[in-house]
Amino acid sequence: MSSSSRPPTPSLWQSPRGQRRWCADRGCGAAGTGCWYVRAACCGTNSPTCSGSTPSSGGASLCPQYVPAKGETIIGIVTAKSGDVFKVDFGGSEQASLSYLSFEGATKRNRPNVQVGDLVFAQFIVANKDMEPELVCIDSSGRANGMGVFGGGGLLFRVSLGLVRRLLSPLSEIRSDLDQVFPCELVVGLNGRLWVKSSSIQQTLIISNLLQSCDTMTTAQRRQLFRRVQQGVL
Repeated sequence: MSSSSRPPTPSLWQSPRGQRRWCADRGCGAAGTGCWYVRAACCGTNSPTCSGSTPSSGGASLCPQYVPAKGETIIGIVTAKSGDVFKVDFGGSEQASLSYLSFEGATKRNRPNVQVGDLVFAQFIVANKDMEPELVCIDSSGRANGMGVFGGGGLLFRVSLGLVRRLLSPLSEIRSDLDQVFPCELVVGLNGRLWVKSSSIQQTLIISNLLQSCDTMTTAQRRQLFRRVQQGVL
């Protein structure tokens, strides 16, 4: 879901399209294809599908593996082309397939311009334990409706699924508070991936750090932090 209302020093990789992107999923399989990678902040591991734990968490998983569900929209990373199908990493136990015909206006002669390493906002049409997950970038009417390839110049990172639900709430206080600090583009995937882009790299990094901090803060703490950032105290 895209909205206009809305970390450690990265390693630089060159994009084949001449674009630059940020990606917090070092293990996403797109290394060298256009992302700037930083260590995933959720649990301190380098894998987008990590189930790591820390001593302070008592062995509990801080980054559970995403289980796809039909109809859910996610942020995926194109990892390979195989004939007429793209393979997409979505942070689950296996990759999903995405047909080139599953884009608005796509035909055998008019194929979408999708490259390995691209980010896609897509929806599951097949998601059960007995079949390979399948994604599309069109709705039931054949319209993109906000889905497709995106992500040039932004930052991709992970948060908890609880924070995702709070961000997608129609009256999200976090997004409202964020508006008061920095206007930005925000894409929220139900698989726990967020993509954000602001007017500068510095602002984009600040926003990502603020959003990740919201996972462990009370409403009062969050508003105090946002206010300090707005006032330039931090």
